Amino acid sequence: MASRRLRMGLIGGGPGSFIGPVHRLAAEMDREIELVAGAFSSSAEKSRAAGESYRIDPLRAYPDIATMIAQEAAREDGIDFVAITTPNHMHLPAAKAALEAGLPVICDKPATTTLAQAHELAAIVEKAGKPFALTYTYSGYPLVREARARVAAGALGAIRKVVVEYPQGWLAKPDTGKQAEWRGDPSRSGIGGCVADIGVHAFHLAEFVTGLKVTQILADLGTVVLGRLVDDDCQILLRFENGARGALLASQISVGERNGLTIRIYGEKAGLRWRQEEPNQLWLFHENGRSELVQAGDPDLGPDAQWASRTPGGHPEGYLEAFANLYRDFARLLRGEDGALIPGIADGLRGMALIETAVHASAQGAGWVDFTV
Repeated sequence: MASRRLRMGLIGGGPGSFIGPVHRLAAEMDREIELVAGAFSSSAEKSRAAGESYRIDPLRAYPDIATMIAQEAAREDGIDFVAITTPNHMHLPAAKAALEAGLPVICDKPATTTLAQAHELAAIVEKAGKPFALTYTYSGYPLVREARARVAAGALGAIRKVVVEYPQGWLAKPDTGKQAEWRGDPSRSGIGGCVADIGVHAFHLAEFVTGLKVTQILADLGTVVLGRLVDDDCQILLRFENGARGALLASQISVGERNGLTIRIYGEKAGLRWRQEEPNQLWLFHENGRSELVQAGDPDLGPDAQWASRTPGGHPEGYLEAFANLYRDFARLLRGEDGALIPGIADGLRGMALIETAVHASAQGAGWVDFTV
């Protein structure tokens, strides 16, 4: 593997997919990886059509996962790993098939559709002894990694308050289109809607940057659009292991919002703010009232942020580059190199625990509940 590009097999990503092509672009950006095969759809015809659109060998656009794994294993140039980009209900069976065949896996979030399935997957990962990663995309941004490093170095002092919000407006009306359809179907998305789709991103970002674990939550989840079967608006209060308090706001019915993921962290000495829609700026607020702007490409960024940056300052990098950083981290992992910050099965377990705990606690009006995995 050290002297060639890693060969990827894609599961999902067929016609109409949003995230499948994103995975492909991200994986190939740094020429560490190439897409060579796939089981792109449960329909053999659609899988062939996707293979054509991805410009791969037509014989390597397979009708199903089992056929891909078996035929790729028989090739000298067979795939090195699989990427899973299906709706949530297929994550466990696809990952299980790949891992039990000896193939590493990188999977879109959340890990599975239930916490019980996530524990099952964790046991499969442990038994297989192969890398398993999840694409919590926002942990790939250079300035998110810079924020994490500065918090760990004590630049903010002891953390007191964490506020993370993720407003979107694209589901403010009844579901239309493939992407909305499966997200609103509990048989495919799981019991969580907004909390599973974007709430887990906000939750992971809060724990990733602060380095702190959430220990208790108070959840208020709502379904605003009439007839929708899962939540589309969420408010969750958080308590962290060091005693810090926090709030997580996630909504997909906030009219006019696009992808407004924002995190604010306040410590005893300073605070910080990062916005996904302005990803190349990290604001630090000092106790003497001074505001400091840290920008992508700055020469004094830490090693994690510098490694995640590709261009000089003033040349914006965004979502695709952050996604590509996770694939670069995954390639590092497969090549046995140090330094990968990519999320894994432990993050997947915590994400699924958030979904189930929040949904059940909100439905029961349970108030504060302990957060356990």
